[in-house]
Amino acid sequence: MTKFSQDKTIKHLLAVALLTFLSACNHDDDDRMDSMATFEIKVVNATSGQPLTPVAVVAHSSGYQPWQLGGSSSAGLEMLAEGGDVTQFIADADADANVEATVSSANGPFGPGATETVTIQVKPDNNLQISVAAMLANTNDAFTGLANISVGDLMMGDSISKMARVYDAGTENNSETAATMPGPAAGGEGFNAVRDDTDFVSIHAGVVSADDGLSTSALNEAHRWLGSAAKITITRTQ
Repeated sequence: MTKFSQDKTIKHLLAVALLTFLSACNHDDDDRMDSMATFEIKVVNATSGQPLTPVAVVAHSSGYQPWQLGGSSSAGLEMLAEGGDVTQFIADADADANVEATVSSANGPFGPGATETVTIQVKPDNNLQISVAAMLANTNDAFTGLANISVGDLMMGDSISKMARVYDAGTENNSETAATMPGPAAGGEGFNAVRDDTDFVSIHAGVVSADDGLSTSALNEAHRWLGSAAKITITRTQ
């Protein structure tokens, strides 16, 4: 074999090796993409007069609890329930070792009949759970959502749909006065660090409103709800 032939053979082998390496890298990238699960979370506002604030979504294992009935609200949940600000709620979740991923909706409050949709991508896990939360803006500290919904066994295209009840964060007295509620019905204060209510999460008893005889209330009959405030659908899209 001539030196020219040897050089040509060596170059050919190097080119084949490089292509094989690049192909393997691309295959690894594809494997990593295929190994991720994507979930779409759709929240429909089912009230007649309550805007829902931006939605917070957390994907996690069973070790994470966004709230518990009878338990005290975290600072992040208090801020979400009183002012609709999900920033601290998401930050607290991100700092928890049991949390896989978080996301919040980019838009502002959405009104009755409107829908907000977000997606979240995580590693597949049979024990995976998703929690969702948003404030009812025309209240002192009411929020709606789902806690610890198991989604680990969902296959691509599968969905879970649930009606979300309303909770009282227990951090602010339900006075319903204009000065104490941030929603469009009142335009008052949002988050206040002072806790002047029960200091535990409970099922919300509903608003009273001026139509029911509470003369100092900034709310009316349209701001009431019955049982649930949102329909939440979780779909595995990948």
